[in-house]
Amino acid sequence: MSRRAGRRPSRPRAARGASHVGERHDVVVGPVAHGGHCVARLEPGPGDERGRVVFVRHALPGERVTVRITEGTDGDRFWRGDAVVVHEPSPHRVAAPCPYAGPGLCGGCDLQHVELAHQRELKAEVVREQLRRLAGLDVDVEVEAVPGDVDGVRWRTRQRYVPLPGGRRGMRQHRSHDVVEVDECLLEGPASDHVVRGVELSVAADGFWQVHPGAPEILLDTVLSWLEPAEGESALDLYAGVGLFARFLADAVGSTGSVTLVEGSESACQQAALNVPDATVHAGDVGEVLAGLPADPVDLVVLDPPREGARRAVVEAVAARRPRAAAYVACDPAALARDLAIFAEHGYRLERLRALDLFPMTHHVECVALVVPDAGS
Repeated sequence: MSRRAGRRPSRPRAARGASHVGERHDVVVGPVAHGGHCVARLEPGPGDERGRVVFVRHALPGERVTVRITEGTDGDRFWRGDAVVVHEPSPHRVAAPCPYAGPGLCGGCDLQHVELAHQRELKAEVVREQLRRLAGLDVDVEVEAVPGDVDGVRWRTRQRYVPLPGGRRGMRQHRSHDVVEVDECLLEGPASDHVVRGVELSVAADGFWQVHPGAPEILLDTVLSWLEPAEGESALDLYAGVGLFARFLADAVGSTGSVTLVEGSESACQQAALNVPDATVHAGDVGEVLAGLPADPVDLVVLDPPREGARRAVVEAVAARRPRAAAYVACDPAALARDLAIFAEHGYRLERLRALDLFPMTHHVECVALVVPDAGS
């Protein structure tokens, strides 16, 4: 399973007044938002002149639906809910291909009720909005289909079920510990090998590897073609996993160049040492490792952080080494936007962006960003 793919069920929190869970309200659904839902407002009430914001799952912008509140108390800034009746459907609405997708069922997919091409349009809108709001960037975004799935399903090369008595299995509901029994997950596909560009990489049985079969090749092609590594250059691969990028960076920079990997997982570092034997491998928290290394200049940097992003300490440590280019692989557009804003503080600008649909039927989207020094910085 991807180190990014899962989300722990939400923790119970103290109520902030009377609960409204179970209430039903008719709403007109507003724009898509980051996180697999759309924004709607309830009719204004006492002390609430604009109407309560509700994040609605299983809906589409412009639809008129009945929403059932799943989380919400008087004191909350917003509530959450499911669209349980669709009165005026969007033209982009389709029947979910999986029988376990829908309100109160498996929480793994957010967008099975949306035609596949429109899923990508919604994801592009989210990426654009996050970049605009958090980084002040106005970027044209298109989310690209990636070969390897079957009409948006059968792409998860690793899948984890909740074991149930009698050999049965299940999946968790959205933001819940409750389990829905399933026969299978429609996203599950054949297990993949770890061969990229004809090279078989060593990966532990429970180690991190991209779950979409088309991901390693397209991510590697994008990163290398944008960085254009040359003989004799130095490269830093952060959150390096088992060394997918480092393996081919090492080939490009040759014996006169150097590649240094930093990865938090000891097991992944062991695999990386096998996959990139000429590289220097550091195990540990990326920020702490960088803080303990000399801030010598490097030519190239690759960052492939987990969902929370690289964050300030790591971005500043990268910028301090003044690379001529850095490729940032991001599975969360909000984290990417925040980190791009920090890069901008230190004289780096977004040069190119590519968005890839590596997680069809879910709200997740993978982006690759190229940052380079501002002219004159």
